[in-house]
Formats: sequence, structure tokens, C-alpha cells
Amino acid sequence: MIAKTLFAVAVVAIAPLSAQLVAPNSTGDAIGHIHLNVHDIEAHQRFWTEVGGTPVNNEKLVMVRFPGIYIVLRKQDSTGGTVGSRVNHFGFHVKNFDESIAKWKAAGLKIENGANPKQAFLTAPDDIRVEILEDPSISTPIAMHHIHLFVPDSAAAQAWYVKNFGAVAGKRNSFDTANVPGAEIAFNKTEMPLAPTKGRSVDHIGFEVNNIDEFVNKLKAAGVPIETEIRTSANASRLRIAYIMDPWGTYIELTQGLTPAPQSASR
Repeated sequence: MIAKTLFAVAVVAIAPLSAQLVAPNSTGDAIGHIHLNVHDIEAHQRFWTEVGGTPVNNEKLVMVRFPGIYIVLRKQDSTGGTVGSRVNHFGFHVKNFDESIAKWKAAGLKIENGANPKQAFLTAPDDIRVEILEDPSISTPIAMHHIHLFVPDSAAAQAWYVKNFGAVAGKRNSFDTANVPGAEIAFNKTEMPLAPTKGRSVDHIGFEVNNIDEFVNKLKAAGVPIETEIRTSANASRLRIAYIMDPWGTYIELTQGLTPAPQSASR
């Protein structure tokens, strides 16, 4: 425990804190986080730091910060990796693909070549699949890009995220997409029976919202079932949360106050 704390503090000390999440859309939401159930928090901190993130804490909440998203780490055994669940993988853009891959190979990360020359997949601990794509136009070495859901009806899934999260419908290659500030949600059509995300290594995805009370009331009015009503997080006193699930089994957390306050981020 002491080693983990010192590791996180040492990394945070050399990286200035900033609000990494993207400004919300007119509906009042942006992508906020991906929540992982992990066997070894320190192993994940090492992995995600090597990839390009910075460990931070929001009080008791253990996170790794990337431009556009937080990876939240919870010590808990999972029921399986990402493959076989509705969230097959999530992905980042890197500014320089070849340099990034060379660095990660030298660090001993597990890397799988993609179908395209500037595409690869990393495997994080707990069998979490992470896609890497090059985008030389980004202003940082790495930035959040997408969350890839496997669903039986990609058009219906796209429409659901457009309706409930103000996402902008789009297309990337053959994939229908729903774009929210900070991330693209991509849909792969499949008839395979897949597990809901709750309990898997990627347990849920999260949206940061401006006003959680208004947002939840809007979802209720639209007929979206609320899995867990609004409450204050047990791990962060400024963080209010609620949970829903999309119709295909992707567990979703709504948060207000996810970004660490300066005094809590270096604990």
C-alpha cells in the first residue's frame, strides 16, 4: 500500500494538474471515465503510465488521467476480459504510431498488429483490449478516441445514444458511430451472444454531466430505467453518481464532480 501511494504521488508531482475532460455538449454531458475491475492496482498503474497516463486520486478513488478521459481502477476480480462482453475494447489516438509502438515493445507490453499499418492492439492486465490508432493532428502524444460496443443492431444503438446523450451520429469506415465530447462510441453489428459489462474487467463506461439531477430526470422522462438512484460516492465526497444500463447491456455511470480537486489529487 505504501509503495502504491508513493508511486502515485511521485508521478503526480511531476505532472501539472488540469481539467482533462472535454467541455460538455448542449445536452450537458461528455465522456468521463472507463471503470476497470482489476486484480492488481499497481500493475495497472504501471501499465497505464507506460501507455502515457498519469496516476491521480480523487480522494479514495484511484484513477489514471489521459487527455479526454480517466481510467478508474477498482480492486475486484472480474468475470472476464473485454472480449466476450458488450465493450469489446476502447481506443486511443497517438501522435506518432511508430515511436509509441517501439517504446511499448521495449517496455515489454503485449502488442498485436492491426489490419492497417498504423493500427495495433495492446492487452492490458485482466485481458483488457486497447486499440491504438495514429492521428498526427492531436496536440498531445496520446488522447482518448473511442469505445467500441458490439451490438445486434448498430443503427438502434446509435439512435439511443443520440437521443439520450446528445451524441452526433456518424460513420467511421463500416462502423456506425455516436460522437460525444471526448470520445466516439463505435458500434459493431454482431448476433453473437455477449455478456453485459457489469462485473467484467471493463465494468462500465462513464459520462460526466453538468447537472446530474436534471440529467437523471430527463432520462426518466424518456423512459430510461435508472439502475441506481443519485447518491454521493463513498470514495469521493464531491462526487455524485447514478447508474443506468443501455438496452444491450452496457453499464453506464453518470458522474458530477469526477475531476479531482487540487488538494485531493496528490494524495
